[in-house]
Amino acid sequence: VQLQASGGGLVQAGGSLRLSCAASERIFSSYALGWFRQAPGKEREFVAAINWRGDSTNYVDSVKGRFTISRDNAKNTVYLQMNSLKPEDTAVYYCAASYLGLSEREHVYTYWGQGTLVTVSS
Repeated sequence: VQLQASGGGLVQAGGSLRLSCAASERIFSSYALGWFRQAPGKEREFVAAINWRGDSTNYVDSVKGRFTISRDNAKNTVYLQMNSLKPEDTAVYYCAASYLGLSEREHVYTYWGQGTLVTVSS
């Protein structure tokens, strides 16, 4: 069981990044997938999630209208398109998989990726 996140980097405020998370087929076919982030000195927080069919999503209020989560079942990959980035979006971003469905709660997610760092400069 593996989740591999990628796509982080350094970007100026107002810029865009797209994070990717590749998952093993066994996870991808029946799990909801989510993105969480942890900023320096802060607790990890929910960012976005998508159900296994890809027809239901949820976002934290601070990213609504700027971030979009999507999944490509053919590629076993979930994406987080991040636009209009702000310095407060700086964090390590983690992808995670939940068999219990779409949720904002960390404990629902069974499998976690290693994280990818996003740094937004002002």
